[in-house]
Amino acid sequence: MIRKSLLAFFVTAMMATPVLASSGSSSKPLAGTYPIILSHGLFGWGENSGGIISIVNYWGGTDDYLRSQGATVYAPAKTAANSNEVRAQELKAAILTYAAATNYSGKFHILGHSQGGLDSRYMVSNLGLSSRVATLTTLNTPHYGSPIADIIKTVLPGWIQPFVASIVETLVKIVYGGTNQQNALAALSSLTKEGLASFNSYTPNRTGVKYFSYGSFITIPDLIQHPLMGILHPACAAGGLFQGQGATNDGLVPLSSQKWGTWKGGPSYGILTTGVDHLQVSNTLRSGSFWYDVEGFYMNMASNMKANQ
Repeated sequence: MIRKSLLAFFVTAMMATPVLASSGSSSKPLAGTYPIILSHGLFGWGENSGGIISIVNYWGGTDDYLRSQGATVYAPAKTAANSNEVRAQELKAAILTYAAATNYSGKFHILGHSQGGLDSRYMVSNLGLSSRVATLTTLNTPHYGSPIADIIKTVLPGWIQPFVASIVETLVKIVYGGTNQQNALAALSSLTKEGLASFNSYTPNRTGVKYFSYGSFITIPDLIQHPLMGILHPACAAGGLFQGQGATNDGLVPLSSQKWGTWKGGPSYGILTTGVDHLQVSNTLRSGSFWYDVEGFYMNMASNMKANQ
């Protein structure tokens, strides 16, 4: 009887050991995290976009990296150029369609880059989705406006703005494809200091949703590390000083304008890196991978989401 009991014990132990080892080795840091929605910015695109632009990944592979760490990630497309309100409607429709297709009835985490943070805020505050969102994280979002948007509106005379907008919209349709109605002027107005002051007045934070913000800035506007944003940086700095937002910026958005909810800071980088600009922080076209630890930064943001769900 004793021998049979001992034999049974050893057989059970031998069978259980590999199962436990496998379970431990297959555990991923983001397993169990609510699905993460990536909301792209102005002139951005998603995983279901068409046109020439769909050849490359807006998020530079960070979506796939988060998936490899156990997260469920969805990066929907919205109109490339339109108001916060219109893009919010599109984001809501995309999320609900995704939830229905995957038979998911729980909550989401949202990460919005640039204008993607604004349309996400509007969706949560005004389109009835606050009960489906656990955290809303914004990344280099112009919560209080972008001086570049104000400069463009000031420099371009009113009579020529519709003409320039039509050219931009035509180019966007060619590059992005699709049938969405572009509205460059509405997008521009949505990003000015005045436009954001009005937007914030009717887009309050919702109870039950945790708001976090991350951001970055350029330390030296050299054109090697920042070929596009380095050109815009001086104008953004001058405009930021004029508007009382400070000179520190990422090429498009003052650092002071990036802060909303609980401020969490930005990515870390070596002494040879002259800051992280507006495109590098989202790793668009993989522009940030060479200059800072993109995967580590996105893991930090996703881990914060998981800790607050």
